[in-house]
Amino acid sequence: MTNKEDIIRQLPCWDGAVDPEPLGGGITNHNYTVKDSRGKYVVRFGEDIPVHHVMRFNELAASQAAYQAGVSPEVVFAENGIMVLRFIEGTCFDESMVRDPENLKKIIPLIRQAHREIPKYLRGPSLVFWVFHVIRDYAATLKKRQSRMVNEIPWLLDSSESLEKAVGQVDLVFGHNDLLAANFIDDGDRVWLFDWDYAGFNSPLFDLGGLVSNSELDKSSEKWVLESYFERPVTDELLYRYEAMKCASLLRETMWSMVSEIHSDIDFDYQKYTEENLDKFRVQLQAFQKSEILK
Repeated sequence: MTNKEDIIRQLPCWDGAVDPEPLGGGITNHNYTVKDSRGKYVVRFGEDIPVHHVMRFNELAASQAAYQAGVSPEVVFAENGIMVLRFIEGTCFDESMVRDPENLKKIIPLIRQAHREIPKYLRGPSLVFWVFHVIRDYAATLKKRQSRMVNEIPWLLDSSESLEKAVGQVDLVFGHNDLLAANFIDDGDRVWLFDWDYAGFNSPLFDLGGLVSNSELDKSSEKWVLESYFERPVTDELLYRYEAMKCASLLRETMWSMVSEIHSDIDFDYQKYTEENLDKFRVQLQAFQKSEILK
């Protein structure tokens, strides 16, 4: 069976012979770096993952539109579950870097730019990413496969139903929907956003809630994020809906990991990731429920 390095070497996009090197860090895809005489690139391998609502036609279209919108690196080649992007020399963020106020001043305009500008360049069919549908679908998968976490599903679904009611009606933007710290890279002049596996039309509250919860921003920074994104003071009504969506983003990340425990072949400790995110979700949900009582 041909290995991934051999497949990469045979791609028709290179100028001369190449020697692929594995690129660590991915928890959905297998990634490599490649140099040829014209530059350096990232090669992403990824089949469709229907269980995670990841469809590669959608990722490719989003990545191409994100480049045209000035948000992401250029896609230079794509075929059969392989995408080659121009490599960005820079520093991938970690959670502490996202929390840095100076970095947040770059991140929030970038997110707003993605939300507003990508639809102008998006071509072909596109997915909608509605987190509460994803959660229900994950629950069905976990039950079918008799996950070790199957006894947790009833209360998680009940929580999700309450959160969906609290979120209420939403505005639609084109969301990234996976704003982990590692999906931002700073080249010294600007910040880029990449990895559009889960891209789709969604509420901006989901990306904002995911950014805050994934990198554990404090309340002061969280308020700044919301006011900076919406460019106005945040009302109590918007804050309430945002807090519900933030809970939902943590629940989705938790259940994503539960499903990945069963389905993924990537070398990553998904069980530990599940437990970490489930703890975060419990804390956030309790805080949200307390705020409901105080209202």
